[in-house]
Amino acid sequence: MMNDRDASPDPVAEPAAYQQFLLDLLGDDDPSSAQESTAGKLKELAKEAGTHLYQQPRPGEWSVGQVIAHLADAEIAMSGRYRWILAQNEPPLVGYDQDLWVEQLHDEEDSVADLIELFEALRRANVALWRRSGPEQRARFGIHSERGPESYDLCFRMIAGHDRLHLGQIGRALEVVRRS
Repeated sequence: MMNDRDASPDPVAEPAAYQQFLLDLLGDDDPSSAQESTAGKLKELAKEAGTHLYQQPRPGEWSVGQVIAHLADAEIAMSGRYRWILAQNEPPLVGYDQDLWVEQLHDEEDSVADLIELFEALRRANVALWRRSGPEQRARFGIHSERGPESYDLCFRMIAGHDRLHLGQIGRALEVVRRS
């Protein structure tokens, strides 16, 4: 389970607050530039974690490796959402339970290097897609099953804030596991 739930509004119960929270984390920064730096930061943090990669900071909280797995999962989901929004008219965007994905799809045998490699390849393709898009494409939207209409622009900006949320979470998790 992610350990920043108190800081982040619930994406299902408070969708508008959740969206704004992530947008506030991005601020006025360029979302593509912000996203481009994430893979390098993940590599540094994974190296810094060393043998603590899968040590949970507290019971029920995600380890560094689990947060990285979640970011890879999110990039998989967003890769599809971006393309559905751009190619189809008002497509449905299926929500997913991030905790179940981490719990059911990942374990301590996961290679964090492979997860980061997957994340990096998808991210590179997604940033390139963003840079090729114009205002008309960025205004296209899908209907999220939990949050309602979300434009390509909103989705892309939110994921940049999402990166920052979880990079901070990794940093805090490392502080806790180092002290233990």
